[in-house]
Amino acid sequence: MKQINENTIFKLGQKIRVERQKRRISQEKLAELSDLNRNFIGMVERGETNITVKNLENIANVFEINLSELFNFVI
Repeated sequence: MKQINENTIFKLGQKIRVERQKRRISQEKLAELSDLNRNFIGMVERGETNITVKNLENIANVFEINLSELFNFVI
């Protein structure tokens, strides 16, 4: 089975950061609204950790977008 490309994890984190900043939400507020830890949000945005689909869905719900929209980036 092929491992997920670390570049993909980084780009997903960047996408989350862009979406968060567009909405003028702090990492702390995003963490609170998505029921996640602020440090974890930072790690995700920097591409330092993988994230579960459930947590991605929580973030997408905060942004009021479809989960698939978080993957709208060039790999």
